[in-house]
Amino acid sequence: MKFLELVNKRQSVRKYAPKEVEQEKIDTIIEAARMAPSASNSQPWHFIVVQDHKIREKVAKSTYSKLIPFNKFAKNAPVLIVIVMTNPKIITQLGGRIKKKEYPLYDIGIVSEHMCLQATELGLGTCMMGWFDEKNISKILRVPAKFTVGMVISLGYPAEGYRQRIKSRKKTKEIVSINLFNRKRS
Repeated sequence: MKFLELVNKRQSVRKYAPKEVEQEKIDTIIEAARMAPSASNSQPWHFIVVQDHKIREKVAKSTYSKLIPFNKFAKNAPVLIVIVMTNPKIITQLGGRIKKKEYPLYDIGIVSEHMCLQATELGLGTCMMGWFDEKNISKILRVPAKFTVGMVISLGYPAEGYRQRIKSRKKTKEIVSINLFNRKRS
């Protein structure tokens, strides 16, 4: 499919079919992520593909609570991919301090979208989750204290009947200026 078709098809899926994801598809998604660009080519990430039912259940329970139930769907995803932010190159760290930017956060966003777009092309659904109990997930997955859990992505086949939603986005003229910032709304 053409790229804009893929972008339009990609959506956050919150209801999954009880079907395992083929290892070849997971490998393809990881390869797409591996090829993502990063600041100074630091590649400050490590992917934990959680497929074991018991571990996956524990990680999923760390993405919601009684007070904040909106990620409860994660418990039904056949795969969770946990993206751990590792140390970027020294040049990236120095540049980040000088410019007051967290370049690894940008990098995690890019790598996450690479995963989600590749999954969409393969007929799978994903949802990026930024709300989770990092300390608990780190403990469950034995992530060393010097690293940060940056993102959790649910992965699986969308449930039968799960329909493509019409995307609600601002109009181009509301978000684009030519040459100088101009935020007039029409």
